[in-house]
Amino acid sequence: MRPNRGVLLAGAAILALATTETACAQDTGQQTYDIAETDLKYALGAVARQAGFELVVRSDAVQGKQSAAIHGNYTPREAIELLLRGSGLRAEIKDGTIFVSRVPAATPAKISAGTETSEILVTGSRVRGAPIASPTISITHADMVNAGQTRMADVVRDIPQNFGGGTNPGIGFAVPESKGNSLGSASSINLRGLGSDATLTLLNGHRLTYNAADQGIDISAIPLATVERIEIVADGASALYGSDAVGGVANIILKSDFDGVGISARIAGSTEGGGFQQQYGATAGQVWNSGGVIVAYEFERDNALMGRHRDYTKDRPALTLFPSIKRHNVLVSAHQELTSSLTFSVDALYNRRRTERSYASTTDPDFQVAGNYRGDKSNAYAIAPELAWDLGATRLTLSGMYGVDRTHYLANVYRGGSLIFQSAGCYCNKAQAIELSGETPLFALGGGDARIAYGAGYRNNDLHGFRTLGAVQDIRASQDSYYGFAELNLPLVGPQDELSFLHRLNVSAAVRYEDYPGIDRIATPKLGLILAPSEDFEIKASWGKSFKAPTLYQGYSDKVAVVDAAVYYGGGSYPSSAQVLEVTGGNPNLKPERASTWTVTFAAHPVAVPNLRFEISYFNVHYRDRVLQPVTYLSQALSNAVYADQVSFDPSVADQQAALADALFYDYSPAGYDPAAVVAIVTNNYQNIARQVVQGVDGSLRYQADVGAAGRLLFNASASYLESRQQSSPLQPSAALAGNIFNPPHLRGRFGVTWENGPFTAALNGNYIGPVKDIRSAPSVRVGSMTTFDINLRYEWGPGNETLSGLSIGLFVQNALNTRPDLIDSPRLYQAPYDSTNYSPFGRVLALSLAKKW
Repeated sequence: MRPNRGVLLAGAAILALATTETACAQDTGQQTYDIAETDLKYALGAVARQAGFELVVRSDAVQGKQSAAIHGNYTPREAIELLLRGSGLRAEIKDGTIFVSRVPAATPAKISAGTETSEILVTGSRVRGAPIASPTISITHADMVNAGQTRMADVVRDIPQNFGGGTNPGIGFAVPESKGNSLGSASSINLRGLGSDATLTLLNGHRLTYNAADQGIDISAIPLATVERIEIVADGASALYGSDAVGGVANIILKSDFDGVGISARIAGSTEGGGFQQQYGATAGQVWNSGGVIVAYEFERDNALMGRHRDYTKDRPALTLFPSIKRHNVLVSAHQELTSSLTFSVDALYNRRRTERSYASTTDPDFQVAGNYRGDKSNAYAIAPELAWDLGATRLTLSGMYGVDRTHYLANVYRGGSLIFQSAGCYCNKAQAIELSGETPLFALGGGDARIAYGAGYRNNDLHGFRTLGAVQDIRASQDSYYGFAELNLPLVGPQDELSFLHRLNVSAAVRYEDYPGIDRIATPKLGLILAPSEDFEIKASWGKSFKAPTLYQGYSDKVAVVDAAVYYGGGSYPSSAQVLEVTGGNPNLKPERASTWTVTFAAHPVAVPNLRFEISYFNVHYRDRVLQPVTYLSQALSNAVYADQVSFDPSVADQQAALADALFYDYSPAGYDPAAVVAIVTNNYQNIARQVVQGVDGSLRYQADVGAAGRLLFNASASYLESRQQSSPLQPSAALAGNIFNPPHLRGRFGVTWENGPFTAALNGNYIGPVKDIRSAPSVRVGSMTTFDINLRYEWGPGNETLSGLSIGLFVQNALNTRPDLIDSPRLYQAPYDSTNYSPFGRVLALSLAKKW
């Protein structure tokens, strides 16, 4: 599929919309740095120029060394020390001059105690400090604080490339399962709308345990106070990380050095009622000469937002629009140098969450008269230890992970004021992994050392899905994976070559081989190119193959047969007594989903305007053998020709018996199952059947302006234009996804400005979510866009006030204009009358926060 006119013109729209939030510099000497990966000498010089310092460094000490990119607010010392990480160099700042020299062999460089920076971890490459050819989004902790975000779910919600469907707590009951699921009220990242299971989420570079049945990663378990930044590579990355990295990879990087104690409290509520929130946290850390530790606890209680709280849902007062949530999060991260060359580190987290939701089948406000209730209890923990050996210029790393995620559920059905049915069980996941990897220089090139990263590992995922009440279910499934990988980074030309029309040329190549016994063996390559004709701009391109192994639930869930009235399947032309037999369930013969991805990026960071950065990218994903249930809208199964190859009309009794064999049987038909009344069998089990083509344009703009005594202004804009189509089976035509209900809109954006003046910060951010079409009936109906504005005001007392030093107070207003979602047709009382995958029913929310640091 070639880039069409709509995608190409979207680049112009990008300029007017969207953001990654901004950094916050206090009067502690912090400044905002936005330095791309480059030659170390040039990066050090950029920091020195911005800070107004002189730089003294021997040319041979930095010859051939590359710096990592740094984006965020740091003091000059912190910025210099981040650039020098892993370089074998150290810095001393004295009398306005930065002196850089080699580190004695027995004295590794360290960041000074009391700072809150993390080791530079590069997302999108296994080579330390390597430049990344794929488009990357980086959001620092200061960005999050400036934007008024207090939870990881808040951060992800505002990223234009992310889709609110998948595994997330606000998903309505009527959303198709392939588009969203709220079991357990976990929060996940869903890039490009490809699915929560097609975006790989890491914690400090480590995988985590899957959540519930849909195999997403729950980011709500991570306390925001411990997060240094989140980096998102919105490009296929299976050559580096393996399965699931089709839409991209998100790496949540923790603070490694935190010295002190902090407490926080936040309350929030909607001005229209419902959804009252409480959040409390405590963080403590200590840094010593050879290591450090950070420990955090976070508690949150959110009241449910119900239909009775909104005038547009008052006809369904017992419907839960957003569930009640009560959760406890604990995280520990520590690192310790055991010898001058051996370092041990460990990350561990624990999460416990309780959530409830309900709906009534009538307008009665009590769901126990006639309705449904579901309560979920989740308990999860994970631990990821690591040993790193520095053997001269080579680093070897042995890492592991073990985690458990148990989501227990209880579902009650009420009719006539009585409990008539109960179902209870668990989707219990377990994961374990071990990996040995290395990274070493090979030979010198014009732009620095050629470096190679390599490694091998083993991973196992286990799912036990069972019921203790209701119909029998006992899914016991396990999948092993053995893999090896290598990545080569070649800095062919660097600034030190002093070529007239070529500032930098970098080529990278990676390949990963993975063996899934019983499923397949897969090799996935990736190539990257960075071409910088000058110091002011660069062109980046990437191409690669990615894959996603089928989830254990897709492969091994129980076979289910349902009989119901034909009218519910689009059979309005049949007699009222007509019935349909629907067959769903797992498929143990599934194969991996496969994708080809490529991107092209233009990035400008003019030396003459050091605080300006602009980037625009085109992306393209061809995704085949997608696993799905091909009948997306069961209400059209008999009436829509696109589902014809999944429907068998006028089935014989023998056909019906074959469909019912070994299946859990549910009879929902008014008159009871009658083989003579069955007019069709709908086969809707999981199949490797779909193809998707996803393409679009991402853009971002960032600029900082100093305004003298009035402080400084930071401007941000980012947006994503998306087109996607799906062919649900070989006999079906291709149909649009993006821009249709329960899918991402074509255009999302975020744009804002932040004013910083000493201890005071004010931020205004706008969010745009484009319109979609409701195609569930003909003709389709336009569902309007939603534009909201958030305001965040924050004041922090500095060290000059002994009593109030370290105290901050914040006022946050979300959706200040109280914009509501456009309504959709929702005849059934358990359906939310809006697209819950895209638009929020909360309206205006006021939040007050207090924090204190010692």
